[in-house]
Amino acid sequence: MFAGATVSLGLLAWLALRDTSPVGHFTSADGRDRFFAAYERAMRDLPTPDATLDVRTDYGVVRMYRFDGANPAEPPLVLLPGRSSSSPIWGTNLPSLRKLRTVYTVDLLGEPGASIQDRPIDSDRDQARWLHQALARLPEPKVYLFGVSIGGWTATNLAIHQPEKIAGVIALDPAMTFAPMPIKTILRSIPASVRWFPKSWRDDFASWTAGGAPVDDLAVADLIESGMQHYALKLPAPKQFDDDRLRSLPMPFLVILAGRSVIHDAAAAARQAEATLRDATVRVYDQASHAINGEYPNEIAADTAAFLDAHR
Repeated sequence: MFAGATVSLGLLAWLALRDTSPVGHFTSADGRDRFFAAYERAMRDLPTPDATLDVRTDYGVVRMYRFDGANPAEPPLVLLPGRSSSSPIWGTNLPSLRKLRTVYTVDLLGEPGASIQDRPIDSDRDQARWLHQALARLPEPKVYLFGVSIGGWTATNLAIHQPEKIAGVIALDPAMTFAPMPIKTILRSIPASVRWFPKSWRDDFASWTAGGAPVDDLAVADLIESGMQHYALKLPAPKQFDDDRLRSLPMPFLVILAGRSVIHDAAAAARQAEATLRDATVRVYDQASHAINGEYPNEIAADTAAFLDAHR
C-alpha cells in the first residue's frame, strides 16, 4: 500500500536547498550503502528477474529488469515508478501482471535506484529522450507503458515527444498529467522533501497520501525513505500538459484514478482525460488513495487485461 502513496513524496524536492552538481547523485558513500541495503531487502519481495539489463543512453545507464510472462509474442508491459521510487515497488502487481504479458520494470534515470545519471536532464524533451533510447534497446517492436503517479506523467511525456515504440499507455493516478496538484499537498510535501528533516515527517506525509495507512516496518517504505534522505534529485519540476498536446496523442490510454487521491482532484482529472484524449478508457476507484497500485492490484490487472484485449 505504501508504494503508490510515496511516489508523490519529493515532487517538490527541487524547492529545497540544492548542491551544485548537475546530475542526481547519492550524497555520501554511507548513504548509498544504506540505500542499496534497503533496495536489496525490498527486491526479495519480487520474483527473481529473468534478466537484468543495464542500458546505456545519452544521459546515463538505465537499469531494467525483465520478468517473463504470458503472451510473449504480444507487446510487453513496461512499468514506470513514481518520484523517489524504483523497481521494488511493484511487488504486489507483478504476479497478476505477468499473467497478462512479459513485464519490464525501469529504475527511472535521475531517481534513487540502480540507474546512474551522468548528464543533466533539463527539460521534458530530455526526459523523453533517455527513456526512448532505453526502450529502443528492447527486442520487442512495441510496448505498453504502465506508470504510477510521476511514472504516469513520464509515460504521457514520452507519448507526446517520442511515441514511436508505444502501443498504449496505462496511467495509475498520474500526477501533474490531467489536473494540478492541490496547494495543500504542495505545502505538506515541502518539509517531507528536505532530506535532513526527521524521518517521521516523511513517514507522516506518506501515510497521509496513503489515506492514513501505516507506513512503518515495510521494506518498500524503508527503501523510498532512504532514497529521499540520501539522494539529491536534479530533475526539472513536472509541468501539466496542455490540452492540445493531450489531444494530439493517437495511442489508446487506460487512466485509473484514485477517488481519495490527494495528488489531484480525481473527478477533474477524469473529465480532462475524457475530454482531451482521443482513445481513452477512464476508471475511478472511489475508495482508493494515491497508494492505488498496492491497494487494488487485482482490479488494476483486470482492467489492464480488458484494455489489452480491446486493443490487440
